[in-house]
Amino acid sequence: MSTAPEEHPNLHDEPAHDIPDAEQARDALRRVRAEVGKAVVGQDAAVTGMMVGLLARGHVLLEGVPGVAKTLLVRSLATALDISTTRVQFTPDLMPGDITGSLVYDSRASDFEFRPGPVFTNLLLADEINRTPPKTQSSLLEAMEERQVSVDGTPRPLPEPFLVAATQNPVEYEGTYPLPEAQLDRFLLKLILSVPPRTDEVEVLRRHASGFDPRDLAGAGVSRVAGAADIAAGARAVRTVQASPEVMGYIVDIARATRSSPSLQLGVSPRGATALLSTARAWAWLSGRTFVTPDDVKALAPATLAHRVSLRAEAELEGVSVGAVLDSALNSVPVPR
Repeated sequence: MSTAPEEHPNLHDEPAHDIPDAEQARDALRRVRAEVGKAVVGQDAAVTGMMVGLLARGHVLLEGVPGVAKTLLVRSLATALDISTTRVQFTPDLMPGDITGSLVYDSRASDFEFRPGPVFTNLLLADEINRTPPKTQSSLLEAMEERQVSVDGTPRPLPEPFLVAATQNPVEYEGTYPLPEAQLDRFLLKLILSVPPRTDEVEVLRRHASGFDPRDLAGAGVSRVAGAADIAAGARAVRTVQASPEVMGYIVDIARATRSSPSLQLGVSPRGATALLSTARAWAWLSGRTFVTPDDVKALAPATLAHRVSLRAEAELEGVSVGAVLDSALNSVPVPR
């Protein structure tokens, strides 16, 4: 197990005169994407998904084969945001207390004191989360759901904002432990990072040939352009984004369509429908609108819902994919006008 804490600025509230308004916050958060692009090539959708997660106060799971810049993307995002971040490398011998913290006996005080674990940060990079056993994976459940950690019966609140950005290799890879359904459900979004197209891969090589060092993001020109106050202002603004009864009915009908799919043994729950509303509102606000459109819902549905459904064994044997089932569900529901 290794933890690599990076810079930890003050986590206390910003002074009142430094609190940005919604427009300032949106401009700052939009600049984050450009900063991350200085280090990561061709993963704009994943960067946007991370921003949606922050604004909707949710957590993000990044999946892809080794070497597609999952870890670099999270590190670049943390560098562009003036928030604290900690990286934990998940390994088979990692224990729950290594993440949450534990009570340690202080011989001078003749008492036990709590030593906070790396989860006490703004952005926790849980690297290769599916390489550690389920018991350790589950140690994050309370932190992700309640935004607190309980040790010896005492709840300890986590700082705000708090986001778990977990990376994982596809479950077919050797040495992986599939995440339990309860754990998967705590992630607001699951983002798939695929191998980049040829033009992007050539650009990656060009940058490396020009001296790019993924361990030196400052040297790559990635700078801090937004902070906790911008995230908080954006999150408040997102909660004012309106969704019409027709759009909310559209979301519910999509969820219900998955439950009646013959290819699925587990469809989207009401919690999943609520998650889709949250991500659609965040995307609408980032796009400069005060209301949700059906297109917002369709755009966020795959990343918000795919990890919340489960294929029947027969469908898996027939080669049916979750993406195809979701597309079918979306196409079967009339779009409100």
